[in-house]
Amino acid sequence: MHASARVLAEIFIRTASIYLVILIGVRLSGKREVGQMTPFDLTLLLLLSNAVQNAMTGPDTSLTGGVAAACTLLLMNYLVAEVSGMNRRFRRFVQGSPTLLIHDGQLLPANLAREHLTVDEVERALREHGISSVKDVSLAVLEVDGSISALKYDDIVPGHQPHPRLRFLQKHQ
Repeated sequence: MHASARVLAEIFIRTASIYLVILIGVRLSGKREVGQMTPFDLTLLLLLSNAVQNAMTGPDTSLTGGVAAACTLLLMNYLVAEVSGMNRRFRRFVQGSPTLLIHDGQLLPANLAREHLTVDEVERALREHGISSVKDVSLAVLEVDGSISALKYDDIVPGHQPHPRLRFLQKHQ
C-alpha cells in the first residue's frame, strides 16, 4: 500500500474507533438535551473533542488528514443513523429508551437517580408545560432526546378525575 494511502487508512481506522468510543460514552452518560447541558457537560464535550483529535489523525496534521478524519466522522454518523432506522435493537442501544419519571402523581425516585435527574429539574420541566405540581401529573417521561414530556390527568381522558387520594391532597394544600 502506498505510504499516503496507508496513512489515510490509519486515520480512517483511528477516527472510526474514536467515534464508536465517544458514541458509547455519550450514550452511557445519560440523556440530556443539548440546550440543557450544564457547564460541566459542555466542558467535558470541549475537552473530549480536544483530547481525541490527536488520536484520530496521529502525527498527520495535514489538510488531507483532517479531511479524511472529518469524512470518516460524517460517514460513521450516516451509517449509525441508517442502521438505527432499520434495526430497532440497535436504535435502542444507541438512543436508549424513554424513562418513566412520574406515574399517577408520584415521582419515581429510583428512575430519577438512574437518569441523574434532580426533583428541581423535573419540576422546572413541569412548569415549562404549565403544570404547577407533581400531583397534577398522570405521566411524565424522560424521552430519548433528553426532553421531559408530561401529561396531566385531563390530557389523557378529558374530564377524568384524579384518584380520590390525590383529590384530597389537592384540596388540603
